Amino acid sequence: MDDSSTVSTESDHIAVEDPLEIRLGNNPFVVTMRTPGHDDELAAGFLVSEGIVKERSDIKEISRCPTSPTPENTVRIDLRDGRKTEGIKSNRVGAIAASCGVCGKTSIESVQGQFPPIQSKIAIDRNLLLKMPDRLRESQDVFDKTGGLHSAGIFDLEGNLICLREDVGRHNALDKVIGYTFLNNLLPLDKHVLVVSGRVAFEIMQKALAAQIAVVAAISAPSSLAVSFALTSGQTLVGFLRQPRFNIYSHPQRIE
Repeated sequence: MDDSSTVSTESDHIAVEDPLEIRLGNNPFVVTMRTPGHDDELAAGFLVSEGIVKERSDIKEISRCPTSPTPENTVRIDLRDGRKTEGIKSNRVGAIAASCGVCGKTSIESVQGQFPPIQSKIAIDRNLLLKMPDRLRESQDVFDKTGGLHSAGIFDLEGNLICLREDVGRHNALDKVIGYTFLNNLLPLDKHVLVVSGRVAFEIMQKALAAQIAVVAAISAPSSLAVSFALTSGQTLVGFLRQPRFNIYSHPQRIE
């Protein structure tokens, strides 16, 4: 510290991180650490990415659980009549160590056995794709205050932002986006582009496949397992999406 330096005490905005328990009926299902907000979407999107629900009619009701000690941090999902919730467990297919090549290969086969590969023949203009990070950044209200959140956004082929969500966890931000589209009967997203603010790992690609997202673009780098997954699942994976260029790691035919 030189003589010109000063020290001051000020207030700062901090991103909130709280646990959210998702229950299927009366049964505990999973707990995730998230930024509060859009919890119904997060819970619905998580069930979509785990392959437990596929159509909006699969969910009868989403509500807060009044019997929980912290109902503000508990979401209860009741499935449609006739569907039993006992015995349903989270596969946690995204919780894989990137350093483990054997379990990585097994995980890819498991996920792709559950969700079909992408067949979409869409095309997106490269110049339009390059504009999407700025449009994503312009809508990151909470990030502007805290600087501590990831974001995920779904765009249509005309470059319109359909939905953006922020969260301390990049996987939660994506689950919220998927949950929004699911609850509004917009799935599958095979004619859309997903843009994420950070890097892309296996879990992001797995969740995108569950929603049938054809093009996944990241402002930062992909992992090796994400690239391997995209190649075999038919997904176009773009990394380092920053003006004036980007890298395409798989299925480049969708970028004009």
